[in-house]
Amino acid sequence: MRPRRGFEPVRPAEPQVRINEAIRVPRVRLVDDDGSQVGIKTTSEALEYAHSKDLDLVEIAPHADPPVCRIMDYGKYRYEQEQKAKTARKHQTQINVKEIKFRPKIGIHDYETKKGHVVRFLKDRAKVKVTIMFRGREVTHPERGRDLLMRLAEDVKELGQVETQPALDGRNMVMVLAPNKNVAQAQVGVAQSA
Repeated sequence: MRPRRGFEPVRPAEPQVRINEAIRVPRVRLVDDDGSQVGIKTTSEALEYAHSKDLDLVEIAPHADPPVCRIMDYGKYRYEQEQKAKTARKHQTQINVKEIKFRPKIGIHDYETKKGHVVRFLKDRAKVKVTIMFRGREVTHPERGRDLLMRLAEDVKELGQVETQPALDGRNMVMVLAPNKNVAQAQVGVAQSA
């Protein structure tokens, strides 16, 4: 048997910015640290100019002719870029989808318990995928599952609305409930006032 080769996970390559001695072009268009144009200089002159200011020479437009380089504190620049990316991720809203499963012959107490879970999920601003699982000959009566789903939608209508109508998918019937906008805003208002 042949030994198996290990595969390294492929990470997306970060755009590499060339700085200081890594810039290998003969001439660059130089931009000062305050944003003013210095002009076209040789790379060695630009490096000396940057070192005299105790800053880095950073290539910001490598595909221009000649490439544009700026004098800046590269460590501070990278820190600011990471902070911008962090705040952008922080302000993204993630939609969670929770799933709850019912049976067409569910008892009253079990229905109330699962309805309580659906209410909790909707209050947490998560979408809820409600699935009715049919077994055996139960699939010949899909109207029982549809009635159960519509009853659930009616019971939680003040918290969420039907996003996807009940549809039979093989032996399952699926419906998706989404939280109401006003409930989500009220939750945010309550959290901010606390």
